[in-house]
Amino acid sequence: MASTRNRSGSCTKPSSSLAGPAISVHSVDGQIQDSEKANQLPVPPPDQHGDHSAVKEEEGVTEDTKDVGWYASAFFLTFASFQSTWGKGYKYFPLKNNFLGATSIFEIGSLICAVAKNSTTLIIGRAVAGMGAAGIASGAYTIIAFSAPPRQRPAFTGLLGATYGLASVIGPLLGGVFTDKFLHQPSYRRLECRGYSLLLQGTASWREKFLQMDLLGTFTIMAGVVCYLLALQWGGVTKAWSSADVIGTIVGFMLIIVLFVGIECWMGERALLQPRLLKQRNIWVNSLYVFFLAGAMFILIYYLPIYFQSIKSASAAQSGIRNLPLILAISLLTIFSGGLVTATGHFGSLMVIGSTLATIGSGLIYTLDIDTGSGKWIGYQIVAGVGLGLALQIPVIISAVTLFMQTLGGSICVFAAQAAFVNRLVTKLSVLAPNVDAKLVVATGASELRQTFNDEEIGGILEAYMDGLKLSFLLCIVLAGVTLVISVLPKWVNLKGKRQGSGAA
Repeated sequence: MASTRNRSGSCTKPSSSLAGPAISVHSVDGQIQDSEKANQLPVPPPDQHGDHSAVKEEEGVTEDTKDVGWYASAFFLTFASFQSTWGKGYKYFPLKNNFLGATSIFEIGSLICAVAKNSTTLIIGRAVAGMGAAGIASGAYTIIAFSAPPRQRPAFTGLLGATYGLASVIGPLLGGVFTDKFLHQPSYRRLECRGYSLLLQGTASWREKFLQMDLLGTFTIMAGVVCYLLALQWGGVTKAWSSADVIGTIVGFMLIIVLFVGIECWMGERALLQPRLLKQRNIWVNSLYVFFLAGAMFILIYYLPIYFQSIKSASAAQSGIRNLPLILAISLLTIFSGGLVTATGHFGSLMVIGSTLATIGSGLIYTLDIDTGSGKWIGYQIVAGVGLGLALQIPVIISAVTLFMQTLGGSICVFAAQAAFVNRLVTKLSVLAPNVDAKLVVATGASELRQTFNDEEIGGILEAYMDGLKLSFLLCIVLAGVTLVISVLPKWVNLKGKRQGSGAA
């Protein structure tokens, strides 16, 4: 294993074995958080001014359900925005201290979630946790880069993805159990889980180090995405798409993105996204690829549990178990693809095959209905999971720069799916259940529909729910289909230094 020298000149030898346990503990926590949210989140109501807002106890939090969509997006947004900042930190500051700092911030974020008594505090906790998670993820890949010989890095990266996948299997199960059995305690349980990870342990002026963080770019992209999220939260739900607020946030989003591009060009080598790197074909193509593929994956991870709870009347723990075919397939195929890239150096064909299967699997999941049997929803998840697992890790193996787009895709696409779901649900309720208060339906948790509405009402409500879910799954088809087109665009260069045929030169 390669040795490196620290800034004092003494020889150090980081161990890639440190990355796996740390990212695994972090991943278990993240999956528990995601499972808790996805397993029992109510749908945001069409009225966010409080006249008919429902109040629901979740993790001991009295929350306004209009904010539910922010739980995933707040985490993913800060995760994406601060990845490059942490990456620069690992370049100019001691790796161990940075890694411990990221873990501590992550712990603080979860502690805020644990003690939160309202929705706003919970969202802040998720955002703080995302900042720490960005440092943990960047640190794990940095440890591999310092520790492993170049020829072994794809294997270690695949192993890292596998530990995340393993945690993804354990997390939903624990999240469901904590939600069902320990309603007020899951965030504290997560803190206990991560205690183990705290055991893990370039020269420049301070001005240069500060400039390298590109905090201006970080907060600019965050502001732009927040405008986008607000537009989707309001548009067609609480405000008309033609309203000044919605149009203003959309215009603000576009202007801020233009400003962000200008800032990145001005910052040059100090930029969050360095223009020099983005000019390289394989980096910008793979960044787009992983943006859309991750978006499709996170939509499935968040909305399949809602399908199981609302349509199939599953508990939080049961929905986590029923989601295992997707998670296991992603995990196992991540290991396989990482090992295959290590052994052969070829990646192009895996991207094409993965996108094809992900598109087919998403299409099959779109066909799920109220009376769909277990054999189908198990098989459909396996097909989608195999495709996602084959391809998801490859852009990161090629360049860690793509991590930013991966998590940004999660933030943007999950919120888009929610906006589509809510708009379609409200529209269909007026037709399928005209005598039911739509605001009460969307304010009711997915697992509580049958306890809230009578037998005469529930049929139309479930049909409307299913129609809303189908629109979210349709978005998955579109996203995966876009990756299929993009998958033929990278230069098929063997990572061991040889060309991969002539298909996509």
